[in-house]
Amino acid sequence: MSLLDDTIASIEPPDADAARGAGARLDALTKPPGSLGYLEEIVRRYAAIRHDPAARAGRGAITLFAGDHGIAAAGVSAYPQAVTVEMLRNIGAGGAAISVLARRMGFDLIVTDVGVAADTSAAPMTGVRYRRVGAGTRNFLEGPAMSLVQARSAIEVGIETAREASANGATLIGIGEMGIANSTPAAAILAALSGVAPARLAGRGTGVDDRGLGRKIAAIEAGLKIHRASFGHGVNLIAAIGGFEIAAMTGVCLGAAAARVPVVVDGFIATAAAAAAEKLRPGLREQMFFAHRSAEGGHALALEALGARAILDLEMRLGEGSGAALAMGVIQAALALFHEMATFASAGVSGKIE
Repeated sequence: MSLLDDTIASIEPPDADAARGAGARLDALTKPPGSLGYLEEIVRRYAAIRHDPAARAGRGAITLFAGDHGIAAAGVSAYPQAVTVEMLRNIGAGGAAISVLARRMGFDLIVTDVGVAADTSAAPMTGVRYRRVGAGTRNFLEGPAMSLVQARSAIEVGIETAREASANGATLIGIGEMGIANSTPAAAILAALSGVAPARLAGRGTGVDDRGLGRKIAAIEAGLKIHRASFGHGVNLIAAIGGFEIAAMTGVCLGAAAARVPVVVDGFIATAAAAAAEKLRPGLREQMFFAHRSAEGGHALALEALGARAILDLEMRLGEGSGAALAMGVIQAALALFHEMATFASAGVSGKIE
């Protein structure tokens, strides 16, 4: 059995008893029942995913994957493809938004080149790991973006990364990405899985003008027609129209769930990876937190199709895992309240009048 198949087979559903156990302590804290709102649901869900009624917390890790896309040749991005490797260098050196947030919040930042067009592995960039599956994907208007072997390999890079993070003490794992033109395959994946029209899902990404947005929508519509026969299976779908970094994030969703570690899904592109993971293992969305409602394209529609509630809504559309990092801070705050607030009994505070 392959690593991917073994990982999917080992995923257990969340533990309802652990959620109830955490809920009992929440109700005993010095506050009116339910007064912390969604923070209480976050704690219950965290406990259920971890199979731990005590909801014990460890380290936080952001896993960020970079890759390039052949569909960039269709004029769907406002920036040249060279920006991917330039931004990867910036992230690794600590100058990007996610670098600042991870440093400020004390999260491990695991940056992986899984398929950037320019191969810099001969002179490795600071702070970057190399797990390259290819030098960017192919243009999905001219054939599959990658082979099935490549798709599985990229997913398994993500699984291995989740395992490494968990082994190093991570009990929350965020997913993020960098890759010029990657909002196009992300929108294509979400359209294929949700049935929402590309024109409602596609956004301006890096800031394309109206003509660029029109090219983007047309490319997605054409890709859906060309590759429709591949949409029945998650791996085939990723191979047809996906990206190496999207595949790797899909793998993190699967690998983290197998390790009983909640995944915090960033924005639009990360949500496409989460949707692909849900396709591979139905019910997996219950093992994930969705960080924020992005301002990119039809992200709200994609979240609705997944039945997912976003923790934050800050009108962000940066990517990199930036929204995931902020939402992980909220989750950690919820867990701190759970662990550090006094109970009515321990504080000698009178409970509700029956």
